[in-house]
Amino acid sequence: MSGSSKALSRRRLLQGAGAMWLLSVSQVGLAAVSQVVAVRVWPASTYTRVTVESNRVLNYKQFALSNPERVVVDIEGVNLNSVLKGMSAQIRGDDPFIKSARVGQFDPKTVRMVFELKQNVKPQLFALAPVAGFKERLVMDLYPANATDIQDPLLALLEDYNKGDLEKQVPPAQSGPQPGKAGRDRPIVIMLDPGHGGEDSGAVGKYRTREKDVVLQIARRLKALIDREGNMRAYMTRNEDVFIPLKVRVAKAQKQRADLFISIHADAFTSRQPSGSSVFALSTKGATSTAAKLLADSQNASDLIGGVSKSGDRYVDHTMFDMVQSLTITDSLKFGKAVLGRLGRVNKLHKNSVEQAGFAVLKAPDIPSILVETAFISNVEEERKLKTAAFQQEVAESILAGIKAYFSDGATLARRG
Repeated sequence: MSGSSKALSRRRLLQGAGAMWLLSVSQVGLAAVSQVVAVRVWPASTYTRVTVESNRVLNYKQFALSNPERVVVDIEGVNLNSVLKGMSAQIRGDDPFIKSARVGQFDPKTVRMVFELKQNVKPQLFALAPVAGFKERLVMDLYPANATDIQDPLLALLEDYNKGDLEKQVPPAQSGPQPGKAGRDRPIVIMLDPGHGGEDSGAVGKYRTREKDVVLQIARRLKALIDREGNMRAYMTRNEDVFIPLKVRVAKAQKQRADLFISIHADAFTSRQPSGSSVFALSTKGATSTAAKLLADSQNASDLIGGVSKSGDRYVDHTMFDMVQSLTITDSLKFGKAVLGRLGRVNKLHKNSVEQAGFAVLKAPDIPSILVETAFISNVEEERKLKTAAFQQEVAESILAGIKAYFSDGATLARRG
């Protein structure tokens, strides 16, 4: 081979090696780019949540700009795609905090999201690990900067929860019920807890009916019925499509000094066969059945799905775990039995007795608390019923009848400090 041929072969070899190296580098670069797969905006009166879901953990930087007031979030290692471009269309006119949003490719490695505000806010950003079908999530919660406890008691609970200081909002547990006629000495206070909300849709039926929607509708109907009673007053842990952590739901009932706590849900199973209504109470000694344990585990995962910051998760509710009294659980079982009996008049019962398990949302130490599974949303026939105003009203009326039966049978009011 001549010298010129050898040089040409060597040049081609180097060119080929260089091309392979460039291809390798570009593939690594492509692999390092995060792919945003979903953006969701959840406006609510207490706070607005923006969720960016991606195939890998996102690196971000957040800062504020003035005139006009804006929150800016830079996300690194992301390319602008149709999902991100569609975020501005998700901003609703009735959002209390966000006026508008725009997204652009700030530089080759950074996507910039700019949120123009309607009022001053306190942003909180945190990441959520994959769970229940969700990939990596970057969450931004926008809280009002100047609200007071009096203006929004729920906001105060959420802020203290996020700081890991929820205990200061919760009155100490009392030693037992206060003697006196229910509804005569003062109104009976009932906290209604529509399960799930926001990012956490709860169970979803075959025809895409979402648990979080139907249980909110039932709770609103029940509140209207209770408030018509002269000796009762109802409050709700949420009255819109917003995520509220489980511990904040319990703390709200305690802060309101509720006499009863009713968490409202719609059951689901992997098979579409199971049907019927159920009522559950707390157990500190293990579940009464495998099904009850599985249900409690799934409900207790709500915080992971809905999304709570690690600072909020630092709160250890030792009063709720260590001071749960056997008397309160006994009252919960009695209350649950009264409600279950009335539910059986409008729907078949899945189980004929009140079951027990370690439901986190039922752990208020001095408030009789039950969890009502109104029907199986995974059952096609019951999904159809759950969507109807008639069945929702029947369920609400049945629960109210159970409340009345519980107190007419001699139940006493919770002690007030």
